[in-house]
Amino acid sequence: MKTPIIAPSILAADFANLQNAAEMLNESQADWFHIDVMDGVFVPNISFGMPVIKAIKKHAKKPFDVHLMITQPERYIEDFKNAGADILTVHLEASPHLHRTVQEIKNHGMKAGVSINPHTSVELLRDILPDLDLVLIMSVNPGFGGQKFIENTFNKVRTLRAMADELNPNLIIEIDGGVNDKNAPDLVNAGANALVAGSFVFKSNDPRQTIANLKNQ
Repeated sequence: MKTPIIAPSILAADFANLQNAAEMLNESQADWFHIDVMDGVFVPNISFGMPVIKAIKKHAKKPFDVHLMITQPERYIEDFKNAGADILTVHLEASPHLHRTVQEIKNHGMKAGVSINPHTSVELLRDILPDLDLVLIMSVNPGFGGQKFIENTFNKVRTLRAMADELNPNLIIEIDGGVNDKNAPDLVNAGANALVAGSFVFKSNDPRQTIANLKNQ
């Protein structure tokens, strides 16, 4: 089994101590910082925007994996690049001109990702798949942390991995929602190679060890 990319979600960190969270991730085996941006429209929650991302970036030594759960994400591509995003992921469900948005993300020097909600078929990604660096499969309904993992995710990962082997072998398949040490090995075996973990990491007694456990299944 290949070693997965681990991207702890800052959404689950203590917002009063984001510098401490960033320094912990720097010293851990985490590969990326996962940044969830929510607008209260596309999802029923509001998280944080560019000023907070810029503040975290000052203390971070690893790439920023920014997941936009917002309407009209194409309006803010340059802003998130300037805030520090290295990977920018938009939702298929929020992007009627998805190909244009993906190209614009790449034109700004970022890797381009597309995310899909639990009800969305991976088959809808077939035409855009060759243009992507990453697909983020939501394994909970987006908007809140701490939800239970949706078991059908395994089927979606297997289907997407088969598509990627045909159309884009270097595609990163990332899973976000309810990831823990129990389901992580099965997700990687199914074809995922990047795991987002929020509450499971930041609510644990030893976040660094928890990250290490996820990294080294």
